[in-house]
Amino acid sequence: MTSSTIENRDDLVSYLETALALEHATIPPYLTAYYSIRSTTNSDAAHIIRVASVEEMLHLTLVANVLNAIGGKPDLTRPGFVPSYPAYLPDGADDFTVDLRPFSPEAVETFCKIERPGSAPSTDERLLRTPEGRTAPLCSSPTAEGMRFYSIGEFYDEIIEGLEEVAADEPKLFSGDPALQVGREFFYSGGGDVIIVTDLESAQRALRFIAAQGEGLDSGMYNEEGELAHYYRFRQLQLGRYFEVGDRPDAPSGPALSISWDEVYPVKVSIRLADFPAGSELARVARDFNADYGAFLALLTKAFNGQPHLLQEAVCDMFRLRDGFNRLVCNPLPDGGGLHAGPTFEIPAAAASDPPISPGAGETARAVA
Repeated sequence: MTSSTIENRDDLVSYLETALALEHATIPPYLTAYYSIRSTTNSDAAHIIRVASVEEMLHLTLVANVLNAIGGKPDLTRPGFVPSYPAYLPDGADDFTVDLRPFSPEAVETFCKIERPGSAPSTDERLLRTPEGRTAPLCSSPTAEGMRFYSIGEFYDEIIEGLEEVAADEPKLFSGDPALQVGREFFYSGGGDVIIVTDLESAQRALRFIAAQGEGLDSGMYNEEGELAHYYRFRQLQLGRYFEVGDRPDAPSGPALSISWDEVYPVKVSIRLADFPAGSELARVARDFNADYGAFLALLTKAFNGQPHLLQEAVCDMFRLRDGFNRLVCNPLPDGGGLHAGPTFEIPAAAASDPPISPGAGETARAVA
């Protein structure tokens, strides 16, 4: 890549909006795998997936803080924010499919691909053209049409470098309302603290933290806080054993993990509303779940737009969706094929068109039941 794809503040806003959608896009696959696990089984796997989901919420918050710091407006309700699954992410020169899957070796392999460290072999290969006729991956460039990044890590490197270049040209780049920043008092994650973004240094630190916690790209297996990167946490599920400090990347020496791949509801992969019988009770439950998930995204949008106290409620609500998940994953589809229902994450247009709440509006957010 010979030139930057970020030239001004508007370009940065576009990239950060893409980053917000990218970080969220991992949550539905993680939650689908998590809730497909039968109750009281696979506790090791359930814990690993649950912690990763909470930390993706931290990543959302960090991106929102950077976006607010430069005067952007985080909106998780905008049309197209939630991808249509299967979605696609880069795996070097190729792409891979991200499906909504029950907990399985295939799901864990997908999670490892999502979080896998990856640096382009050369600067010119950081940005690649998406082949004609192929669906663009989720970390495509929003400013260079038809181009996508070699990896998620390279995508974040572009934003970090772009921030530096634009800040040099625009001294007032970080002029967003400080009251919109979400501080550590509003969100706690065992895997890291929320970073208040006020300038170039704090913005770069927030974005580097996201890349390091996911891929472990620059800091190795562990980030600066000593937490195992997501990629290596998921590798534990493949290797059947926990990592200990000092272990080689493919040779964990800690306690064995207990995994039973059969103690899982056989959810139909990337199920869509069209797969449900028209007018059926299951179809109604699926639509209700999608509406509830849309309300969850609206709650997050309010939290990132002047009501940060709602973030803790939103994190809890992500797991209060259990009832909606269970009403789907515990029930076989009526076609007799043996596969079970699952959430489709097709968010209703009404939820997608709900605008962000202005700071100080004082509205009470609807809790997701």
